[in-house]
Order: sequence, then C-alpha cells, then structure tokens
Amino acid sequence: MAVLSYQVVQFPNTNIHRCLPLKRHIYYPGGSFIRCGIAEPSGQPAPMGQKTKYNDGVFEKVFMSLFARKMEKFSRKPDKETEGKKKGLFDYDYDSFVDVSRRVMQGRNRIQQQEVVREVLLSMLPPGAPEQFRKLFPPTKWAAEFNAALTVPFFHWLVGPSEVIEVEVNGVKQRSGVHIKKCRYLENSGCVGMCVNMCKIPTQDFFTNEFGLPVTMIPNFEDMSCEMVYGQPPPPFEEDPVAKQPCFADVCSVANPNASICPKLQV
Repeated sequence: MAVLSYQVVQFPNTNIHRCLPLKRHIYYPGGSFIRCGIAEPSGQPAPMGQKTKYNDGVFEKVFMSLFARKMEKFSRKPDKETEGKKKGLFDYDYDSFVDVSRRVMQGRNRIQQQEVVREVLLSMLPPGAPEQFRKLFPPTKWAAEFNAALTVPFFHWLVGPSEVIEVEVNGVKQRSGVHIKKCRYLENSGCVGMCVNMCKIPTQDFFTNEFGLPVTMIPNFEDMSCEMVYGQPPPPFEEDPVAKQPCFADVCSVANPNASICPKLQV
C-alpha cells in the first residue's frame, strides 16, 4: 500500500539510514527525525512463524489511524462488541488497522479491493498532487533512487524495517531497490490475498499510473520478505508469479486449504 503524507519532506541527499531498533531516533540534516518501533530483543523481525513485536509511537499511530479511518467508509460493519464505538484519532493500533483492511476485502473481488485502496489513496492527497509528483519526479534514475530512500523511513509503520539495495533496471545498476526484511502487513494479516490485492497491486498501479514512476513489488511468501524496485514497470497480473500463489493455510483466518490458488486472487 502506498504511504503518502500531507506535506512535502525534503532531504538534501538520498543517504537515508535504515531504522535502528528499540525505539531509537534517527536524525536527518535540519533536525527532523523518524521514530522506529521494533521491540524484539535482537532488534530484528521475529523468525518465520512468530509475530514480531513493535512499540508504535505517535508517528506510526497517526498513519495507522489516517488510513484506517479512510478505509472504514468502505468496510463491512465490525462485530457487535465494537459496533457503535467510534474510534478517535489515536485509538487505532496495527491490529485494528489490519482488521479494517480485512473487512474491506470481504464481499469484494480482486479488482474491487484494489479500487478501494486507490480511492483511499487519492482521498488523502490534495488536488493536483499526482500532476505535481510527475513534475518533481519524472521517471529517471535519480527519482527512483530518491523515492527508494524515502520509502525506508516512511513505509516503516506499514511494512517494518527495510533498507535500500542495489538493483538492475534496464541493464543499469542503481540503488532504487528496497528490501523489506519481514513485511509487517503480511505477517499480521497472514493473508496472501490482502498482500496482493490491498498492498502490492494498488501500490504498483498508483505509482505507475497516477505518479508516472514505475515500481514493482516482489513478495517472498517463503519468509515474508519483499523487494520494491523503483523504475521497473510491473508485469501484467496474469504473468506475475503471485497470481498462482496458494493461501497460508495454517495462519490465514479465511484460507481455503483445498484451493491450489488463493481464492482472493481470482476475479
């Protein structure tokens, strides 16, 4: 899922350090900082099969709440225990954000889920923002590397710790790749369909079609890591390996263990 803020953040260069563990601050020139909230003793995501612990701060909770409240408008009603209790700006945590995502998925096919995410993203932008983005970041090597650098701090609340890596795009090596160590969204949802329909495909489409900067996301369902490659156009869904991915039968609450392909990936 594309993560967008309401104001432009400018850095003098793309040398943005990866997030440090245990709630440390990362300072940039000019005094701005991003707080990181991974709470594992090792400072790294938990091993496969275990859920990573995070200590989310104000920065993370603001983004969780903004997206969850926008998505609530498209979601099915919650269960009777929570129905009628209106959440405040800081009442959402990551679990409730994922719960809203899951309720958006229910009753919608693959295309409809992706369209909801697109509508949510557009609703969070000021008028004319995509056009301004295209002017500021034409599809060049510099733009791809700059956006990869921004992804590390600003996607942290959504996907967990990541780092910029070197990739090859059209035969040119550049630092426009982002390696997500263990995707928090996939880890918490445990759902292949939510990963693909509400994060991977909408993010690719939004950057490629709305912003004019291609990006391809390559999730690894073996260890829940993921790579984002800015500057690389995504393949058609039918040619993408994720189109044939089965469910996480042991962890997904809506999985169909008898299906060879996750039912949420089919129209």
